[in-house]
Amino acid sequence: MYLEHWQLADKPFEPAADERFYFASQTHQGAMLKLRYALENGRGAALIAGPSGVGKTLLVEQLLAQLPASFVPVVHLVYPQMPAREMLAYLAARIAPNEDPQGLTPSVDQSWRRLEESLQGAAERDERPVVVVDEAHLLEDAGTLETVRLLLNLQQHGSPLLSIVMVGQPPLLSTLSRTPRLEERLDISALVEPLTVDETASYLQHRLAAAGAERNVLTDGAVDTLHQLAHGVPRRLNRLGDLALLVGYANGASMVDTELVRSVANELAFARAA
Repeated sequence: MYLEHWQLADKPFEPAADERFYFASQTHQGAMLKLRYALENGRGAALIAGPSGVGKTLLVEQLLAQLPASFVPVVHLVYPQMPAREMLAYLAARIAPNEDPQGLTPSVDQSWRRLEESLQGAAERDERPVVVVDEAHLLEDAGTLETVRLLLNLQQHGSPLLSIVMVGQPPLLSTLSRTPRLEERLDISALVEPLTVDETASYLQHRLAAAGAERNVLTDGAVDTLHQLAHGVPRRLNRLGDLALLVGYANGASMVDTELVRSVANELAFARAA
């Protein structure tokens, strides 16, 4: 709707995982290097933690896209609160999809044997399955942290047959500190933090440029205000930035300034309170 007004080819603040818009802050780069090292060197478990909206999922997607073709299959566990029996059945079905039994959910023993056989076969083919556990800070409530630890016991010559990447919010760190038997199995731990003021400016500029902007759209004051209101969290920056462009278009503004950003933020606050 506002693309022509701002002379853009695409919307710059869409939440979709488009690699053109990916911006790596200092902590993103550090986390990427650690995770890639862990996976490419056959490590069993890695952790990435950070507040909601800082780009953990997008970072992991970028990482997986860069890995060699031998890292298959990649299984995303997006509902970590499922019981252990269902979790093992889910993983077995996706690591060995051609052997999926019909009928009721298999027992823990059945799923475990299937996982053992499938992972051994993958190792013989020089393949490396990867399991990404989203919202991993919820594992404790589901009582499945021990299940994750036991998966790392599936080994060959002392090395795990799969890699597990746990992605969660900061409480995951304290959760693991209360679970030392799993914590000691972690090979890599990385923390992704909100953007600094300078990184916010670079982030906004990068996304606008990727969307085709050839002129300044945001005033310096608007950038500072966006950072202050969003606390450097990319998801919040995207939401505020998108709505600011829309309202600026509706108002016929030539640039997005501080007053416009604050007006948009007040509207969002009112909508949340309604």
